[in-house]
Amino acid sequence: MAAAPRSVVILGSTGSIGTQALALIARNRARFTVTALAAGGGNLPLLIEQAKSFGVAIVGVAKGDRKVLQDALPGVEIIISENAAEEIAAIPADVTLNAMSGSIGLKPTLAALKIGNNVALANKESLVAGGPLVVAAAKHGQLIAVDSEHSALAQAMRSGAQSEISRVILTASGGPFRAREDLSNVSVDEALNHPTWNMGPVVTINSATLVNKGLEIIEAHFLFDIPYSIIDAVIHPQSIVHSMVEFNDGSVIAQASPPDMTLPISLALNWPDRLAGAITPLQWGASHTWEFAPVDTLRFPAIDLARRCGVVGGGAPAAFNAANEEAVAAFITKKISFTDIVEIVDDVLSQIGGEVSAHLRDVHDVSAVEENARAVARDLVARRGRR
Repeated sequence: MAAAPRSVVILGSTGSIGTQALALIARNRARFTVTALAAGGGNLPLLIEQAKSFGVAIVGVAKGDRKVLQDALPGVEIIISENAAEEIAAIPADVTLNAMSGSIGLKPTLAALKIGNNVALANKESLVAGGPLVVAAAKHGQLIAVDSEHSALAQAMRSGAQSEISRVILTASGGPFRAREDLSNVSVDEALNHPTWNMGPVVTINSATLVNKGLEIIEAHFLFDIPYSIIDAVIHPQSIVHSMVEFNDGSVIAQASPPDMTLPISLALNWPDRLAGAITPLQWGASHTWEFAPVDTLRFPAIDLARRCGVVGGGAPAAFNAANEEAVAAFITKKISFTDIVEIVDDVLSQIGGEVSAHLRDVHDVSAVEENARAVARDLVARRGRR
């Protein structure tokens, strides 16, 4: 007898991960049903199309024209509020896919965990900004990785016991500038031109600075309860090996697949089982060359900076992420240079110092740390703009 379809709630449905998840579900309607969608509201036509296609009962947006939504979606419950994603996340479902971008995804993650839903987490900022809160709220097995690197770790870890792991290695494509010595004149268009992945602008810029890999180190620590001291990163330009786990007998288990987010999305939605035919596998009849190289931490200091924040703990990772979001926004609007991004993040952390190391009691503490970091980052952006 066929298993009943899994009910899925998608937060960030009009973004990169959200649209890819819905495309996958459209090909597997016997396996999944979509009960609710949430989006920021910047692309109402797409959201309306999605809601109609999947026959959802509830749609939430942070902002939007209620009449437009109601006229287009008769009979669908419409929520328009800055807390819409949090309300949608609290709808009971088998899986809540949090595909939101930024630390605004933290409250929805906590809401979904509280109601008892499994959370397929593509919003790494939930763990970076509020890792201790998320881990405390999650029951065993309730958090499922969507990032390709962490999905790879979860798959590789099936090969041995947690106590047998001696090291985990996240792979990084190196972005568009891995071989470029002078980064002082990088343009926005160049930074947005990722060589292997198709992602949103913030994640793409974070990949270019390697901030993304720093965030992923923090995420891996919280997802798998791994000490920072055994989490490494290496450059792998082909983006075929997504991560590796080294065991205490010297063996290394690597997960390899084409650079296509459909695979980790499918595994997260169908966890712990695989979804047959999710992607076209690697073609072993052709020649392949896979390269690995150490990270140049002098040109790309973000990984070491993120690791230090993780070790400090408390609000330090939240400050790191918030300052970076402000700096990336300033770079995209051409207020600062590419190399200014990580320098500003480092300066913010130096300025607010001990304020960020305190224990996080709740989301209000996270918000306070973030607001402080953002204010300092904006001031530093303004100063650099006047140079």
